Amino acid sequence: MDILYREGRATANEVMTSLSGEPHLSTVRTQLRILEAKGYVRHKEEGLRYVYLPAVQQDKLKQSVLKNMMDAFFDGSAAQVMTALFDMSAGNLTDKEMADLQRLIDKAMKGRKQS
Repeated sequence: MDILYREGRATANEVMTSLSGEPHLSTVRTQLRILEAKGYVRHKEEGLRYVYLPAVQQDKLKQSVLKNMMDAFFDGSAAQVMTALFDMSAGNLTDKEMADLQRLIDKAMKGRKQS
C-alpha cells in the first residue's frame, strides 16, 4: 500500500520491483487481489495490464488497520494500545511530542466532563 500511496498508481510488476527482497510476481498479484477484495485497492485496465490505485485515503486505512489490531491483540481497548506504544517509545519522544500528547489527553478529558 505504501508504494501505491507514494506512486499514486502502479502495475503489479512495478510494485514487485519496489519491494525489498525478491518477491514473486504471483505473490504480489495475489496480495493486490486480496487488498482489492477488501476494498483498499482498485484497478483499471490499460491494454493488457492492470494498473492498481489506492481506493481509500491513507488515514482511513491506517485507522482500519489499527482498529483491527486493537480488536485482535488488545481486547478492543484503546488504552491498552496507547499504554503499549508509550511503554515502547516514551524515551524516544521529544518534548514537543510529549506536549502534543498531553494536549490530546487534556482535550479528551475536557470533552468527557462536558458530556
